[in-house]
Amino acid sequence: QVQLVESGGGLVQPGGSLRLSCAASKNIFRLNIMAWYRQAPGKQRELVAHITSSGSTNYADSVKGRFTISGDNAKNTVYLQMSSLKPEDTAVYYCNAVYLGAPSWGQGTQVTVSS
Repeated sequence: QVQLVESGGGLVQPGGSLRLSCAASKNIFRLNIMAWYRQAPGKQRELVAHITSSGSTNYADSVKGRFTISGDNAKNTVYLQMSSLKPEDTAVYYCNAVYLGAPSWGQGTQVTVSS
């Protein structure tokens, strides 16, 4: 199992930016996939973006062109850079990692987009 600790959430105005961080207990290069999910009140958890160990990325249509996922192997950290934030981006954001076929989750960080 992998321990994941998210940080970087907060309150931001529409159109603003935030960067979320997810620190992993294992070298992220060894992890098959790392991803960011989010869950808004009353809604199901949804995939926002993922990055594979080879560096391939994929994004939900709702965030394409606004969010960027990246990894820093030296820091065992994956980031989610979020720009042009909208109120509908408000949610708890969770980091996810898959290692040897087993998923692990962080505790989540709240992102609130409001004026």
